[in-house]
Amino acid sequence: MSLINICRENTDRFYRYKMPPIESKIEGKGNGIKTNIVNAAEVARALNRPPSYVIKYFGFELGAQTSINDDKEKYLVNGQHEASKLQDSLDGFINKFVLCPSCKNPETQIVVTKDGNLQKECGACGQTNKIDPRLKLNTYILKHPPKKDKKSKKSAVAQQNVVGAGQSISDIASGKKSADGDDSTDGVAKTVKVNDDDWAVDVSEEAVKARAQELDALTLVENEKYEEFGNWLLENGAETDKENLPSDVEIYKKASDLKIIDDTKTVEVLVQCIFDENIAEQIVEHKGLLGKLLKTEKHEKSFLGGIERLIGLQHTDLIKSVSKILMILYDNDLVSEDVIQDWGTHVSKKFVPKDISKKVRRGAKPFLQWLEEAEEEDDDEESDEE
Repeated sequence: MSLINICRENTDRFYRYKMPPIESKIEGKGNGIKTNIVNAAEVARALNRPPSYVIKYFGFELGAQTSINDDKEKYLVNGQHEASKLQDSLDGFINKFVLCPSCKNPETQIVVTKDGNLQKECGACGQTNKIDPRLKLNTYILKHPPKKDKKSKKSAVAQQNVVGAGQSISDIASGKKSADGDDSTDGVAKTVKVNDDDWAVDVSEEAVKARAQELDALTLVENEKYEEFGNWLLENGAETDKENLPSDVEIYKKASDLKIIDDTKTVEVLVQCIFDENIAEQIVEHKGLLGKLLKTEKHEKSFLGGIERLIGLQHTDLIKSVSKILMILYDNDLVSEDVIQDWGTHVSKKFVPKDISKKVRRGAKPFLQWLEEAEEEDDDEESDEE
């Protein structure tokens, strides 16, 4: 199933925030006919809103009664409604109850004010905007207010649940640079151990402000360089025919001309453009180019992050092949053993949501186990020699 942009007005093919399209199923006959929104829970999770809000909104917009069963995740709207019509209606919900009016970012939470009004607080730009009190859904939300996040008063950032919280070319350009050089994200997500189910998201007021300042400090020229590089690759075969891509020399020259050849973000853009379901073979084909670009551990981490996004969001069938892909990177000296082990035992939310990160890393377990056993054997041999 292909994901679509949460904000469908944004036509950027690498738009960071994705969701599954509405899937509906007609049930019953005659006066008892109903439309079952079969993936309502999944869509709602992508929007970081309760499914009941979405279904009630459909009911108000379509003038139909609704049935909500959260325990069984079954959501019905009376009458026969095409998926395309529901998708158009969902756009209205997203614009009114999800997107920040100031920055058009879905990283918002709905808050009930002391005077009984609703407002959206944006975790991206820090702006607070009042929701139109005349909207019919307001009454339902006030009676069923969103649950407060136990970890932070300022949480509810859509990135925690959004399907496809990876990076667009524009987002890559505007991502926060970590002072200590690790692969932490844009000041929102923290790196946590993969075997730890207690996921933490730093959405404190200080973190949000730091992120906003970093975004403001970036120039349009920087953004345009990565946009130009990515679009150049797509227009020259990356989107339709990987076999007819520009040569590695041409790709390297293009990045050099744009003066982004040493940037880790260039690697992230490259992964999104030159690889597809045949990544195992394509890595070997582009070994020369990759060897020149993966200069430091930070470059290698960005490369693995890009692969994680590619597999986790676009080619999920490859999850079972993650170990094979890592072996190819290891055998060709493209990514070091230490970087692979660190990546495999920590989850960073920079590229995909936590549940997808865990799935990708589960696919890497056979290779990670092999690395660990090989290291133990080396240690045993050294001990025997002593």
